[in-house]
Amino acid sequence: MTSQLLQLQRRMATAVMEPLTRQETTRKIRRDGAVMAREASVFIKPNASLTSLERLEIYNKQYWFRLYSSLEDDFPGLLAVLGRRTFERVMRCYLDTYPSTSFTLRDLGSKLLMYLSSHEALTGGKSKLVLDVVGLEWAHIEAYDAATFPAPEPKYFAGITDDSLLRLQPSVRLLELSYPVDDLLISIRQSIGSSDTSSNNASVTRKSSTIRYVGKISPTNLWLAVHRQEFAVYYKRLRPEEYRMLCGIQAGLPLGEVFGTAFQGSTMDEASQADLLQEAFHQWAVLGWLCAPE
Repeated sequence: MTSQLLQLQRRMATAVMEPLTRQETTRKIRRDGAVMAREASVFIKPNASLTSLERLEIYNKQYWFRLYSSLEDDFPGLLAVLGRRTFERVMRCYLDTYPSTSFTLRDLGSKLLMYLSSHEALTGGKSKLVLDVVGLEWAHIEAYDAATFPAPEPKYFAGITDDSLLRLQPSVRLLELSYPVDDLLISIRQSIGSSDTSSNNASVTRKSSTIRYVGKISPTNLWLAVHRQEFAVYYKRLRPEEYRMLCGIQAGLPLGEVFGTAFQGSTMDEASQADLLQEAFHQWAVLGWLCAPE
C-alpha cells in the first residue's frame, strides 16, 4: 500500500513539475511522450466544472509561477538589466536545465551564475554586466543566511606573526567586478522595496509589478565585500590591496604571504602600506569579519 502511494505521488509530481508551454499552459503531450490528459485522469477526478487535465493545470501553473516569482524576487537586478521578455526567456532556459531539487526556494538560483557564464548568447551582448549583477545578487543571498563564528580573542592578535592564520566569517563574500553594480542593485532594491532575505514564502501569485529597464552603465573596475550586520546585508568597496589581503585570508594563507601578495605590484610606499594595514584590520575587527582559525 505504501509503495503504491509513493508511486502515485511521484507520478503526480512528475506531471505537476512538467514545464509549461510558451503560452503558460499545461502541455498536451509531455516531453517523454505521455499524454497529459491520460496522466491527469489517473490521480485527479473531473468535477462539474473542470476536466482532470484542467484541474491538473491549476497545480502545474502554481508550481511554475512560484518558481518564476522566486527568481524575480532573488534577481531583480538581472530583470532590470535584461528587461522582462529576455529575463523570462532566460529563466525558462535555466530552469529547464537546472530544475528545482531543493526543499527550499533559497537554492533555486544557486547555479544561475555558472549557467549564464556558459550561455552568453542568451544575454544579448551584456554578458559581463549580467555576470557581475548575478554574482552580486547571489553573494547577497549567501551572505544573508551564512553562519557566524566567534571573533578571535584580543590576546590572539597580540601574538600574531607572519606564520599566524586568520579566517573570514562565512557571511563575507568577496567580488572583483567590471561594473558598479553595487550602486545599481541598491537603487533597484530601494525602488521595489525589496527585503534583504532571499525569497522563500508561500505566495504563488505571479508578480504584476515591473522594474524599469536599465540602459547604459559605464564599466569600471571594482573590488567589493558583501557582508551581514545583524539581519541586513551591506556592500563595502575595497582598495585592491585590501581585497587581495582578504582573498589571501579566505584562502587560508599565513599572514606573511597575505601581506606579500596584497602589495605585490602596488604603488603604495611602505608608510602608506602600514597605514592601510592598521586601518583595514581595525575596520575588519569592528565589522566582525574575522574569526580565529579552527
